[in-house]
Amino acid sequence: MYLKIPFFGLIAKRSPMDGLIEHYDKIAECIATIDESLECYVSGGVCREFEELAKTIDAIENHADKIKRNIRNHLPRGLFMAVDKGMFLNYTKFQDNILDAAQDALHWLGMRPVPVPPEFQKELINLLDSVRHVTELLGPALKNTIALVHGESLDRQGTKESYSKVRHERELIRKAAYKLQSKLFNSDLDFKDIYQITHFIDCLAKMGHSCENCVDSLRNMIAR
Repeated sequence: MYLKIPFFGLIAKRSPMDGLIEHYDKIAECIATIDESLECYVSGGVCREFEELAKTIDAIENHADKIKRNIRNHLPRGLFMAVDKGMFLNYTKFQDNILDAAQDALHWLGMRPVPVPPEFQKELINLLDSVRHVTELLGPALKNTIALVHGESLDRQGTKESYSKVRHERELIRKAAYKLQSKLFNSDLDFKDIYQITHFIDCLAKMGHSCENCVDSLRNMIAR
């Protein structure tokens, strides 16, 4: 009877897993900003200056880093964690990698002006859409997992299906990136342009891969 009072107090406090949603929201904000600008860039439109955009993204990334540090610095003892601490920390790393790859993608295109030929524009824009979509799918997967481990939901199958959606979209990204890079290397573009665009594509593929790593980590959390 006496043990219930302190345990109740610990459980009532804000869960560190809730901070993951706050961190994810910053990633979603960053992806939305980058996606709009890069789609404009790829299609040859008049876009925001990359210098201005980089400052905006850096500000969002700095805020996301503060959230991540705050989460890690205020973890309860392992005994009172809803999930294994190692799994939790791995997830924060994978989620942060999405933002890092998005920044790298922006920097590769901003390194020097590179016109994207019309024959590649549609496929690049479709790839950008898929990357945005996979990051959007990660949100429900994370929220479903948190609800499940906190006992707020019993929909284990629905949670697993939210993971499958991320994995499916990630596979589409992988195949599309490979196909597009193959076409670029077999084109008559200047090698500097090929190198720059393929590295940009690599960064987009890494974002999809990090989203898949996130759901793999979430799957491990509910497997305990």
